[in-house]
Amino acid sequence: MENNDEDLVVELYCEEVNDPPSAPSSACRHDCQQIVAGDTCRDVKTTVFNISSELVYQHLDTPAGDSENYTVITCREEETEQDSIDMKSSESNNLKTEEEKSSHAPEDMKDQIKVKHLESLLEELGLKQYYRGKLSLSRILEIGMRTTTDEPAKCKSDLPWYFLKKLMMFNVTARNVKCTLQCESNSDDESGSKKFSLKSLVCSPNTDDMVNPLDVITALFLCSDGFLQQEMALKMSMCQFSVPLLLPNCDTGQCTLMLWAMRDIVKKYRPQSLSQSKGFIEERIVLSELPMVSFVRLGECSLSKSEILNKLLSNDQQYHDTFVHHNMECGDSPRRISNGLTEITWYLPGGNKNIDIFSQPVAVANLRGEIASFETQYSFLCQTSAAVFLFFDHLDSESESVINLLKSQNHKAQIFLVGNYESKRFNLDALEKVASELGLNKNNIIIKTKQKNDANFVKDLKKTVSNVVEKSEVKMKIEEMVDVAHELGILVDEDSPECQTAKENAKTITAGIQDIYKYKEDELPRQGQIWKTLTSLEKEEFRLRHVGSKNVENYKSDLQKQKEELRQKQNSYEISTAMTNFITGISSPGTERFYFLKWMRMSLDNVSRIKLCELREKYKEKCKNSENKEEIKEIDRQISNSSLGTEHFFREMGQIYEASLSLPKTDTSRQQLQHLPKLCAELLLDGFPLELVDGDASNIPLRWVSDVLSQLNDLVSPKKKGNKRKIRVVTVLGVQSTGKSTLLNTMFGVQFAVSSGRCTRGAFMLLIKINEDMKNVLNCDFLVIIDTEGLKSPELAQLDNSYEHDNELATLVVGLSDVTIVNIAMENLIEMKDILQIVVHAFLRMKEVGKKPKCQFVHQNVSDVSAHDKNLRDRKLLLDQLNEMTQAAAKMEKKEGNKSFTDVMEYSPDTGNWYIPGLWNGNPPMAPVNAGYSEAVYELKKNIIQLLRNCKSSSNNIMEFKEWVKSLWNAVKHENFIFSFRNSLVADAYMKLCTEFNKWEWEFRKDMYTWVRNAETKIHNFGTIAAKSETSDMREFLRSLKSEASTVLSAWETKILDNVTQYFKQTEGHVYLVEGYKEEFSNSAKILRLEIENGAMYQLEAAAGIRQGMTEIDKIKDNHTKEIEKAVCALIDKFQKKNIQMTDTELDKEFEKMWKETLEKLSFSEQKTSNVTDRVSRCLRENLKHRGGRANELLSEKSLKSFGKESFKYTAEGWYNKIKHGTKKWLTGQDHIKDLADSIIAACTDLVNEQVKRRNDYHDTYIQEILRMTDEKLKNNQDVKINTEFEVSLKQHICGFAAREFQKMHEDFIEENDPYRCLIKNKEKFHEDFKDVFHERDQCQKKAKEFTNRCLKPAVEDFINRSLGPDIIDEMRKLKQFSTRMSFQYSILLDLLSKDDFQNYVSYIRSYEKYVKTWILEQIKKHFSNESTVFEFEDRHLQSCIDSINSAIEKAKTRKSDGFKAFIKDICKELGDKLVISQDALGAFMILNNADKEQFADCLTASVNDMPETLRKKFKKSTFEMKLQHLHVNPQNELFNKLIGCGKQCPFCKAPCDAGGKAHTEHFVSLHRPEGLGRYRWERTERLVTDICSSPVISDNRFRCSHTNNEWRPYKKYKKIYKDWDIQPDKSLEASDYWKYVMTKYNSNFAQEYQAVPAVIPEAWKKISKEQAEKSLKESFYI
Repeated sequence: MENNDEDLVVELYCEEVNDPPSAPSSACRHDCQQIVAGDTCRDVKTTVFNISSELVYQHLDTPAGDSENYTVITCREEETEQDSIDMKSSESNNLKTEEEKSSHAPEDMKDQIKVKHLESLLEELGLKQYYRGKLSLSRILEIGMRTTTDEPAKCKSDLPWYFLKKLMMFNVTARNVKCTLQCESNSDDESGSKKFSLKSLVCSPNTDDMVNPLDVITALFLCSDGFLQQEMALKMSMCQFSVPLLLPNCDTGQCTLMLWAMRDIVKKYRPQSLSQSKGFIEERIVLSELPMVSFVRLGECSLSKSEILNKLLSNDQQYHDTFVHHNMECGDSPRRISNGLTEITWYLPGGNKNIDIFSQPVAVANLRGEIASFETQYSFLCQTSAAVFLFFDHLDSESESVINLLKSQNHKAQIFLVGNYESKRFNLDALEKVASELGLNKNNIIIKTKQKNDANFVKDLKKTVSNVVEKSEVKMKIEEMVDVAHELGILVDEDSPECQTAKENAKTITAGIQDIYKYKEDELPRQGQIWKTLTSLEKEEFRLRHVGSKNVENYKSDLQKQKEELRQKQNSYEISTAMTNFITGISSPGTERFYFLKWMRMSLDNVSRIKLCELREKYKEKCKNSENKEEIKEIDRQISNSSLGTEHFFREMGQIYEASLSLPKTDTSRQQLQHLPKLCAELLLDGFPLELVDGDASNIPLRWVSDVLSQLNDLVSPKKKGNKRKIRVVTVLGVQSTGKSTLLNTMFGVQFAVSSGRCTRGAFMLLIKINEDMKNVLNCDFLVIIDTEGLKSPELAQLDNSYEHDNELATLVVGLSDVTIVNIAMENLIEMKDILQIVVHAFLRMKEVGKKPKCQFVHQNVSDVSAHDKNLRDRKLLLDQLNEMTQAAAKMEKKEGNKSFTDVMEYSPDTGNWYIPGLWNGNPPMAPVNAGYSEAVYELKKNIIQLLRNCKSSSNNIMEFKEWVKSLWNAVKHENFIFSFRNSLVADAYMKLCTEFNKWEWEFRKDMYTWVRNAETKIHNFGTIAAKSETSDMREFLRSLKSEASTVLSAWETKILDNVTQYFKQTEGHVYLVEGYKEEFSNSAKILRLEIENGAMYQLEAAAGIRQGMTEIDKIKDNHTKEIEKAVCALIDKFQKKNIQMTDTELDKEFEKMWKETLEKLSFSEQKTSNVTDRVSRCLRENLKHRGGRANELLSEKSLKSFGKESFKYTAEGWYNKIKHGTKKWLTGQDHIKDLADSIIAACTDLVNEQVKRRNDYHDTYIQEILRMTDEKLKNNQDVKINTEFEVSLKQHICGFAAREFQKMHEDFIEENDPYRCLIKNKEKFHEDFKDVFHERDQCQKKAKEFTNRCLKPAVEDFINRSLGPDIIDEMRKLKQFSTRMSFQYSILLDLLSKDDFQNYVSYIRSYEKYVKTWILEQIKKHFSNESTVFEFEDRHLQSCIDSINSAIEKAKTRKSDGFKAFIKDICKELGDKLVISQDALGAFMILNNADKEQFADCLTASVNDMPETLRKKFKKSTFEMKLQHLHVNPQNELFNKLIGCGKQCPFCKAPCDAGGKAHTEHFVSLHRPEGLGRYRWERTERLVTDICSSPVISDNRFRCSHTNNEWRPYKKYKKIYKDWDIQPDKSLEASDYWKYVMTKYNSNFAQEYQAVPAVIPEAWKKISKEQAEKSLKESFYI
């Protein structure tokens, strides 16, 4: 290439980029690799075009005497060349001005090159796939690794995401798009060499691997859908970046007017005219009629137009880069696709003369590229601008094209020429000629000279622009520019069919709005006063503040009736045209519905803005005088009524849906509206917010919200797949107008749709998807963001219930959230105290119900870098405040155990506080967002993600979240939240805990049953040949067994305590919700150990006592047997010596003679029987000695023998006094006393019968156990006041009856074990053995059968009977109804409902224990009706015994024992731990036995193996009822004791306690019943009472009874009387329907049974069906 003196410009065009043979070494595949001098680029194939002097615009000189070598790399199709060109330039500093970057190619190739540029750049940026399928806003807002890590952009494909991430967080550094991992230069190598060169310091850096920010912005706008474009434009505008006005598309060569993208930008400003009144204008910028000033350039220009514009728009105090320019980072990179881009920004005054640059608002446009190449854009600007400022260096006055370009436009705009006199190419004459041609005067020309520095030059420019702005009459809305665009062939982004259709649909709804208040009344009638009245009725149903002296249930019935009437009124309205159109609009397909909602929101904002501005001004005036409270209230009401947004339409939709649910299911109107929740769920999934709390009515439309969430669950978690999508929740709370919504917007990019001019009212939730790469990290699929109305809102401060409203809202959102952000202002401690009071209340309530959300305090407007350290004292002050608030809140909530804030939740003053600088960097409206704000919020965001990642609690799925919403809101409707909170998730977690604990408890009991059975076996065998114990002292043996029992018990106690600890460590199953019960269940484990220990010790003592009593009798029996054996042997010897052969008759005669003589020799002293009555009496005196002298007197009055013969009656003076409840409500104490006495007597009778059935001897532990049980039952019924007379009388009755039964049992036992009787019983056997021995017959087989049938078989049967009870319990425990206390209660009540028998209900209510035990027995019989399961159990134990017997025989055979008797002893000893072999049978078997040991062993094995078949036949013949009679462990009693719980009953309605574990500190009932069913009646009328105690406890009613010393007490303060009772309000208004239905149905029957007058049944009760009763049962027990 030849060198010449002509002006040259070097242009390099890269036409195509092909993949190299191997992957490049760069971090990014498409990044251009740096070319080091001397190397050729082998990876890039390019085409070079001939450089013509016609293309030269820039004169390149070198300063005199200097010579500069420039390396130009020219790449051909097949080869690469390097040429050196000597260039001279006197303006080397202008070699690469910002405007020079526009590329020029030969005209015939221009289009082709542009296409290639767009494709290749999109590919390099990783955006190619989004050019057709656009990027969506929801995709950008997804939370992934990229959005929460500080990884810098490593390659070009990272740049768009880096820009978007920064932009979404309002970061003003977003346009600094530069890759960090570039190919390293060889500077390190050079530094180490001896010879170094400074050439590298002055060479231009390689810009191939950099992308101009404008290219990134253009590419993103081209690849985004309309909604992302809108979000980008809005956030760019907030950062004070220029936004695209005309967007070029290299692909089509056309540009687009970005009207839609700018639609969402709303600006506030104060022109000079409003500076006195401090008023302001708030407008949607595309609707603002403003003058526009445009800046363009002609040809190359040495002045940086964009940089001058930035100086023009910045005041002296602060410079800001509104437009990207040459001297910004990457601003000098060649623009590849953004030439032709026209940007726009706005200068808006703040009303301060000293700061404002222009007194009036003005739009400023800037065209990238020169006008000759972009005539369409230039023409558009000329027709829409008030003035066009044309920058130039050289005007060619001879060029017709230039003159025509400047003259031919159909301009409205004034033309101003801006030139640089210092440029070598500047020609004054040419300028004069052009000015003359255009008819311009001196004022239209601005020249920068050497004498005029940048500051003065910009000052002149400002003055000119200011004159234009003030005098110009050419003002145009951007919306009006559409016509100009269409004329010039410019596309408009709003022209898409979806957008236009949606616009028309929205217009049909909003066009006719004149008076907003009237419009809402006509078109949205269901949400006004009706909805507010419904809300107050709902809350009154829960709070009963105005019940007065009315009957509670009748009052509630009236409230329900009023609600039904209001719902009917709602249903009577036709669905308005506006609502029909709205529902149609949101039902539109695809993006049309999104456009529709956006148009709706914008149109409604525009409509309500004017009205609200007027009202706000009025409000401001009235607030100056605190006496205007009523007027302020009225204005506030008008503000509420005058706001109109899409939330009002959705609210109406919710009310239409909720009202329709009161219609019959078959009603067509109802069926037609069933799709509405799904519509809303789809929108929620698409990123639109859902109103959780209606701020105007301060209520949640629960059914609507629940059904929307259910539909959402169906959408994201298809039932077929089964996996439930999990969510985490982040909430922000704080004072109004502290930037809560902005904080959420910055952190998560979300915007909550609220009416214009108003802060968030109520609470809105929004869903953000979690990217795949973060799902496992956060253990969730979606993040729910909840934005709330500001606490202490001035708008609500005038309302009476504002504190209550704030409390409700805070409690709800804190309860729903995993992380709560609390926005506070340290400067206002008084207001902060109020906020903290509310927030602490909310956290305290959550702790009590098992939730511990994490808390982050955010202090806004704190910018000092040392803020964290400086605010140490403030943080200490804050913690002190929090502790103080916690104590105050704990006192109010009656939970004084919480002393400090850290007791309530996890909070660290050091890590839980965040200091955020102010949002604006300067004075709005021209201030950009502060970079420090964005960075600080980003750090907060990362911390919140980390907190969510570290969450120990399991995340909820959507259905669980729905349950939390319902239960929390139902609870906050009550005045006392903690007292009223109920939740199915908590109940479910509690049920799971109870189920697990019951399982551990049963394993413990079952193991101890086995241990005690074996221990009893050892005791029964003690002192016999089967005994293994070496000691002969029973006391010592008993001590060793007790010690062993303690060891086993301790091991089990430790195991269960470990199980409890481990259970609470798991993260799944919402275990954290029942954390508060951990101590209770640990204590229950300890109590369980004591209970089982007492039972075991009692059984061991009784068994040892009975065995001890048998020792003497056994010795006598043994001696008698030996004497008989001796006499028989002597007789045989006598005959054998004489060798006499005798017939059987003779032998019989001789045996009779011998038997008679021997019996006469033996002494048979009569066995003495104890006086059991005296022994029982002694035990009773011991039991009652602590009751003092009066008890002793009563015991001495009559003998115990006279008691217990008739049914128990107790009529001491004073017990007929009436106990009054409620307003003249009473129940005789005698009724309760009788019920209690009957219950205790029945239980004791069962225990006596149980002992008698076992046919053992009497032992004092039996009566001690009965007295212990009586004491326990009296203790559990302390609500029934008893005195010493009653207690003594009851115990005498029980002991009198028991003593007679035990006396008979004792006498029967003595008779059964009388030595003489035992001897006579075995006479025949001795006789037969005598003859066998005399005749020397083989006895092996006979003796084997005898041993099997008389010794082993009874022992095996006994073992099976002792083992079968626990097996039956184990099997019954597997059934759901026996798994927990609550399941058990539910099953009984459901069974009662299905049987529909009045007498059953009476039995259940009056004789609860007896009825339940009978019911359990029925269930056992029903379950084992086919008996196959019992056979399995029997067979298993039978086989176990046979195996043990065979094993014992084999072991005995191997021992070298002396003869037959030793062999039998070995077998018995081996079986001594398992079987109790009758000593009588064994003694009779052992005498006169001449069997051969080996032969006997074989015969015994055969006989034992035949035994199972015999026993199986016997088992099959025996019915299940017969088997139950022989069990040692009574299944129905054990199941009852396991499931009866603590046995306490509600002090008002007598329903049994449902709490699990033995050590619960509070009793509760899942389902209370009308007090009339417990025989309460009104004093004067004798009518049964309908009050259900779950209602009076939240009313202002009062009661009195013996526990209050007959003084009146408010029901609300019942806890002062019954401290350990928790009577919760009904979970829902339908919860008590079960008992309401029963009382309604059997009202007359109950009245007759109780000898009372039937109750007055509330009307609402009469409508309850059996199905509703069953449904309420399920709801109450969380089934």
